[in-house]
Amino acid sequence: MAHARWHHIVMESQRHALKAVDEWNCSDGNYSDFLTHMHKAWHYLLHAEFRKDKIDYHYKDSKTGRYKLIDGEPKAWDLEWCLKMRYPNARDIVRLNAELFVALRNKVEHRYEHNLKIVTGGKAQALVMNYEQEMVAFFGSKYSLADRLRFPISLQALTAEGRKQLQEAAKKLPKHTRDVVAKFEADIDQAVLDDLRYDYRVRLVPIVGSKTEADLAIDFVKLDELTEEERKVMVEAGRKGMVIIKDRHVEVADKDKLLPKQVARQVEAQVPFEFHIQPEHTEMWRRLGVRPTAGAADPYSTDARYCVYNEAFKSYAYTPAWVKRIVKEIGTAEKYRAFFGKEPRMKMVIPLPKQAVSPTEESGSHPRSKSA
Repeated sequence: MAHARWHHIVMESQRHALKAVDEWNCSDGNYSDFLTHMHKAWHYLLHAEFRKDKIDYHYKDSKTGRYKLIDGEPKAWDLEWCLKMRYPNARDIVRLNAELFVALRNKVEHRYEHNLKIVTGGKAQALVMNYEQEMVAFFGSKYSLADRLRFPISLQALTAEGRKQLQEAAKKLPKHTRDVVAKFEADIDQAVLDDLRYDYRVRLVPIVGSKTEADLAIDFVKLDELTEEERKVMVEAGRKGMVIIKDRHVEVADKDKLLPKQVARQVEAQVPFEFHIQPEHTEMWRRLGVRPTAGAADPYSTDARYCVYNEAFKSYAYTPAWVKRIVKEIGTAEKYRAFFGKEPRMKMVIPLPKQAVSPTEESGSHPRSKSA
């Protein structure tokens, strides 16, 4: 059976994706090769989509309308342009993730590959998962790579010594290499940076108890498929660093958290003007993206550094760091004015009443100074 041209392009795309993952998981794999193969995997995938949809993906001269040629053949769109055509929104999370690795491919230095691989691990995981989801969404589940990819075994992720090595490796990156990522992310919203489609991070929780034949060594769960209680445990574990060991866990969900009234009171104690829940506090968390508005589809979508959602009470609690952030943002009259666009209401200073003084005290003598 003869396949359409787009099918062969998909097969080439998958070949590069598998090579990329092999390079990443191999103990002596090459980070540059991973970047190159994933670049080609995405490039061929989008070309296959365009071809299947009968979209001409070749450059044309804007004046003549003729194809631009390379070695006598029409020049195909590069990956950056393909991403722009597939994801027209410049803030699209999948597009941003892929564009980061386009930038890294052009800048990576061989001697810092290992360190850069460690720093970008979650983003690379997201790059591969986004590729798989794009493949299946467009061409169907029969083109999935899920049955050919395995979860890697990593001592670095499973031992304290390994984690220390990871942290040390990240510190050794030279400034100009770190800046590749830092500059790329400078104007990206925090909500995007925290999204799993941009940076895929996981927490491994050892499974204990009896094992059935259906159990897998690695099992992924979706939050929307859990019960309310299970969801609460998993979300807090991911956001707040809960450590689950065997049949007990350390719950840190609401420790040291503050209610809005407490936040306002602590802030007002540190600034020279009045600070209230309404309108100041509400406007600050809304404008700084600390938590979603009431009735949001996902109430858990908070900036966990400053705020967490309490499932039991259907309300939000704030961290001491949020108080510090508020004071830093609007702690002076000038900063308040710049943030809110209005004058702060300064605290009233009530003078202490002058203490009454007896005639004897005014004369400078003390009643007890008299001799008995």
